[in-house]
Amino acid sequence: MPAAAWATLAISALIILFAAVGLLRVILHLRHVRRTLGSVLGGVRVIADETAPVPGALGSVNAHLKPVRDFCESV
Repeated sequence: MPAAAWATLAISALIILFAAVGLLRVILHLRHVRRTLGSVLGGVRVIADETAPVPGALGSVNAHLKPVRDFCESV
């Protein structure tokens, strides 16, 4: 095999190797970003749950405060 063929194979192998390493780094960065976004999404869900409206508990609270309201209206 001529030297030009060996040089072409060596250069091709180096290009493929560098491309593979670059793609592997991109994959690792994307996995890290995915993990971080998962954590952020979990935090946002917790905040959304903590700041949700309270119409379900509002009836119970009003029922417990009825004696206080009645007292305030009688005074």
